[in-house]
Amino acid sequence: MLRQKLGSKGATFFILLFALAAVSLSAVIARVPFVPGGETQTLSKLGSSGKEVTAIQDALRDRGLFQGESTGYYGTKTQAAVKQFQRQKGLTVDGIAGPQTLSALGISVGTVPQATESNIYLLARIISAEARGESYTGQVAVGAVVLNRVEHPSFPDTISGVIYQKGAFTAVTDGQFDQPIASSAYNAARDALNGWDPSGGAIYYYNPDKTSNKWIRSRPVITRIGNHLFCS
Repeated sequence: MLRQKLGSKGATFFILLFALAAVSLSAVIARVPFVPGGETQTLSKLGSSGKEVTAIQDALRDRGLFQGESTGYYGTKTQAAVKQFQRQKGLTVDGIAGPQTLSALGISVGTVPQATESNIYLLARIISAEARGESYTGQVAVGAVVLNRVEHPSFPDTISGVIYQKGAFTAVTDGQFDQPIASSAYNAARDALNGWDPSGGAIYYYNPDKTSNKWIRSRPVITRIGNHLFCS
C-alpha cells in the first residue's frame, strides 16, 4: 500500500499536497463566470470591432463623451469615453461595455430571426409593399435590410419592431403594406431569412428618383439593385 511505501510522514505530506491542489482548483473554478447554455459571453472592449462598437461610439458622441467619426473599432479613445460614462452613471469603471453599460447607453442587439411561417409572412408583406416592381434580387435585398436592422444596435430587435418603427417605411403609412402580397415576396422572404443578402449588409435603401431627403442621400452607397440604392 502507498502508506507502507512512503511511511507515515510521506503519506501525510501526500494527503496535504492533494488537499491544497483541490482548494486551488476550487478557487479557479469559482472565478470562472457561469453562462447559461454553455455559451461564451462576448463583450465589447479594447480591441473589439463591429456594429455594436459603432453604436457605442454613436451613443457616447450624443452625450459629448466621444469626438470624431465612429470607426467601429474599440480603441483607447473609446475605452476612455466608456470609463467616463461609467463614472457618470455610477457603474463599475472598467472600460468594458458589458450588459449594464450597454443598457445605460440604450443599446441592444437583436439576433437573426428564424424562418418561421409568421416571420416569412410579415417579411413578405413589407417586401411586397416596398419592392413589388423590383427584380427578385431587389426584393430579397429589401428583406435583408429589414433583417440587418434587427441585428443592428440602433434599431428594434424584432422584424415587427423594425417594420412598425415610426417613419421607417412609407409603405406602412400609405396603405401599400395592406395590399395583397406578391407571390414572389414569400420566396424572397425565405431567401433573406436563410441568409442571402444582396444588399451587402445595408441598413437603408431609397429610390433616388423619388427621394429628395438630404440625409438619406448622404449615406454611403453599398450597391444599386434596380431602382434602389442600398446604403450603410
